[in-house]
Amino acid sequence: MNHSKLENFEEQRAGEPARSLSDTKDDGAPIDFRPVDLPGLIALWCLAVIVFLQFFTRYVLNDSLAWTEEIARYVLILVAFLGAITVTRKGTHIFLEFFYRYIPHVAGKWLTVAMEALSCFFYGYMAYVAVLLALKTKTKMASAEIPKSLVYWAVAVGLAVMAAYSLCWLVRKLRQNPEHVIHDLEAHALSDLSD
Repeated sequence: MNHSKLENFEEQRAGEPARSLSDTKDDGAPIDFRPVDLPGLIALWCLAVIVFLQFFTRYVLNDSLAWTEEIARYVLILVAFLGAITVTRKGTHIFLEFFYRYIPHVAGKWLTVAMEALSCFFYGYMAYVAVLLALKTKTKMASAEIPKSLVYWAVAVGLAVMAAYSLCWLVRKLRQNPEHVIHDLEAHALSDLSD
């Protein structure tokens, strides 16, 4: 693509925000929230309540609840893996876009495709490992009669959903021409700066 065509392309797309996989139209909604994001949000609020309860009972009532520390640890794991679903869905995992500016667009596209394929494989393999771990775990939590395997099953589900979204991104990037892929990367980087 020659220089003038690239400038025309950039002018046409200059006003467009970075897009998510699930974007179908621009309805002006300030928050991009989907039902798949709900488990991560619920885990985050549960963690906030548990940590507050732990702080309140320990430092205000001077009689700490024994279960809050262990449960908070496991819920923090859920926040990380269920919250990562949202980040993967939006395609907003952190990355170094610096190198994409100095390589040809075709090489940039295939580097992006390779990174997305690697991410998809990693999420899928780790989901498989989490399932194996959940099947082998027979113990319960020390402070509550809750099987530890539930945490590993939730992690496996989170990783499987991340692999599915990563596969969608991979297919999308394979279908796009190199200029669109690089433009989306730049739009993503610029949207992070404007936030």
